[in-house]
Amino acid sequence: MPPTQAESVIKNIIREIGQECATRGEVTSETLIAFMVKAVVLDPSNGFNMDRLLLKSDVEKLVKICVHRLMDSRNPSLDTIKMQVYFDMNYTHREEFIEEHHRIVESKLGLISREITDNRACSREELESLYRKIVSYVLLRSGVGSPTDLKIVREATAALQSIFPQAELGTFLRLSRKEKERQLKELAMIVTGIRLFNRETGKGGEGIEYLPAILQEAIPATTEHIDSQLRIAQEQAYRYTAILEKVTKNPLLVADMQPHMLKEVLYNVRQYEIFLQTILSEIISCAQEVEMLTKQLGALLEQLTMTVKSKTAVPTSQVFPIFIALSNVWTSFQDETVLIGILTNLTANLERFLGTHDLLFPEKIMQELLDGVVVKTDLFRLKEHLEERVHPMDFKRQQWLFPETTANFAKLLIQYRGFCAYTLATTDGLLLPGNQAIGIFKYKEKYYTFNTSDAAYAFAENPDKYINLITEKAKKHAELIQLLELHQQFENLIPCSEFKDTVKRLIRPITKSETSTQTDTHILPPTIVRSYEWNEWELRRKAIKLANLRRNVTHSVQTDLSHMRRENCSQVYPVKHAGTQTKREGNTAVPRPQVFIAGLRGGPAKTTHAVKVNLTRAVDET
Repeated sequence: MPPTQAESVIKNIIREIGQECATRGEVTSETLIAFMVKAVVLDPSNGFNMDRLLLKSDVEKLVKICVHRLMDSRNPSLDTIKMQVYFDMNYTHREEFIEEHHRIVESKLGLISREITDNRACSREELESLYRKIVSYVLLRSGVGSPTDLKIVREATAALQSIFPQAELGTFLRLSRKEKERQLKELAMIVTGIRLFNRETGKGGEGIEYLPAILQEAIPATTEHIDSQLRIAQEQAYRYTAILEKVTKNPLLVADMQPHMLKEVLYNVRQYEIFLQTILSEIISCAQEVEMLTKQLGALLEQLTMTVKSKTAVPTSQVFPIFIALSNVWTSFQDETVLIGILTNLTANLERFLGTHDLLFPEKIMQELLDGVVVKTDLFRLKEHLEERVHPMDFKRQQWLFPETTANFAKLLIQYRGFCAYTLATTDGLLLPGNQAIGIFKYKEKYYTFNTSDAAYAFAENPDKYINLITEKAKKHAELIQLLELHQQFENLIPCSEFKDTVKRLIRPITKSETSTQTDTHILPPTIVRSYEWNEWELRRKAIKLANLRRNVTHSVQTDLSHMRRENCSQVYPVKHAGTQTKREGNTAVPRPQVFIAGLRGGPAKTTHAVKVNLTRAVDET
């Protein structure tokens, strides 16, 4: 059958089942119906062959079985599947939660943002209306205060006018659409930072709730509630497990204790426990994030106070970045508030899938079943076999991992969510926690734990046998597929929230062992050229030296005492005869000037007659 035709047939079956349930007063989602259809087809007891086409009679039978199971209000297995489908549709990781929240906010702001960016205001009234829309946009984006409260609007308008006066609307209207959107976001963040700072200084901040204080109260309360629900779920799981252990050891009690129903309620409460642990880890992450954001908020407010302290005017280049950072921190507080609210609602809605416990096994019946039974906690079971350990030398081909030999021992993805694989296969689905201290068994790149060393040895003898038994058990109980994370065996039933991380979570072990290596000091003979010179001037010096040696003469002498003893030689440079010559010493002299003037004192006459007499001797007379 072509894929499109098969998809059409499946949609028709889902639609028919949904209509049949609706006529009986039960409204079910298409996701739940689709999961139920696949679960019924997988169950071998229903007789569906997945290798051939479904006949009309097969479709009618499939619809009938699915409707019957979906209408059964006293079926713990159905409640577990509903819980899994609900959690899969409503839970995702914190990054995706926050991203989806931002997308919703952007979609709500899209209409008013387009009204502002597409505006072509010209008259004074139109410009004033545009400015009021900008104020409303700033308040809506910041989420601090209602745009219908006059006090909040006035405060936001005053803050906006201090950074974006109405006279600049003309420049704003001439920008491109993208530039307008960017400037609107920047204005919203700056105004939010100004209002938060005004609230800190007591000069404004109307309508701003102090989110750090609210979160510091909400997170402990939520954590305490989840912890209490988790303790109740674990206590129920311990009781059901103890009763099932009693039935396993004494098969004669099967008719009286309804082990089939006990296992289904055990799967239900274990799945609830796992979901609560997931939510609790997210709450803890929120608490850590809030603590970090609180420190950042205090540091920014202190920095802003020191920047504007006792100053009438501060450059925008100094305060605007701090206002924007303050707004971003506050947005992160808002994200954490939304996330805490979503996780709280998710926790509350999960409780409605636990109703069959009180219907099938009320407290009176539980006390009768627990008569003479020792209830053990998971921690007690781990301590009970703490000294047991697998000896790797007993296995020649299998590999066992231990904390001291594996660096990432705690990060390995254990199969079946850490439950004992041997017990799960041999006791028809009993869930007992595996003890990693005994050793982790690695088989075909997968990792298995066991509650006792005997179970580990037995499983290691024939792993495929027990793995196939667990797979067949999951076909009969579809809720085990997600509970035990049997995604690879049933790829068509992988939940959306876990399918994205299937590849990421395949962590390989990093084993540790003592090793040593030894190498020769010099494997190859040295190739160092001692005569190499990198300096060009050194090469020139050597060349000149060699050139001079060619013009030198070698002399040797030998005495009677050294005759016939050894050769002696010496080499010297010849003495160079040189001389210098200087000029003859001499001197010169010039006459001393002697000039006299007579008649400067005057006389009886009115005019003065001066006579100049030069008595300087000639040069040749000196």
